[in-house]
Amino acid sequence: MSGSAADEIRHKWPDRVFHWAMAALVLVLLGTAFLPILGLRFDWVPIHWISGVLLTAAILFHLYRAFLVHGVRSMLPSGADLRTALGRARRDETAKYDLNQKLYHWSVAAVILVLVVSGGIMMAKIDTPLWRRDPSILSDGGWGLVYVCHGAASLLLIFFFILHVYFAFLPEHRRLLAAMVLGRNTWPGRGT
Repeated sequence: MSGSAADEIRHKWPDRVFHWAMAALVLVLLGTAFLPILGLRFDWVPIHWISGVLLTAAILFHLYRAFLVHGVRSMLPSGADLRTALGRARRDETAKYDLNQKLYHWSVAAVILVLVVSGGIMMAKIDTPLWRRDPSILSDGGWGLVYVCHGAASLLLIFFFILHVYFAFLPEHRRLLAAMVLGRNTWPGRGT
């Protein structure tokens, strides 16, 4: 290996496993949420809540890595990011993430937080091996608010998912896709 920037590890394997596990879980959650609406009948509730619990566990793993392994500084928008966005400075090519990636990450994080919290509350309405259902914890209006938040966040997540896939396949982002698949910024036998 030459030691170039393309050869450096951009995403370590635990972070890539988290990314792809989260993607799979989000697809399962979106499928179990929307396929029944489209008329496909199956016992979707157990698959949905178990996937939601697994997604929550994956997020906790990500938070552990973000706070205790990587540090959150690389995902916080900086003054340099703002100066670059305003055209007053050139992009720092050594920075791992640009402003758009950071804003996307925080937007998805906010949507996922709404989904996890509202989904966790909604679990009071189902029987699980751990507890019996108790829908009396909220009033009808309270439940309505929870369902609206969960549904709106789900629709936003679909938008963000499509946006993410679109940008991942743009030619100028192929190196980022390679890094999320292989860890490095290049595909085997190709340059950046």
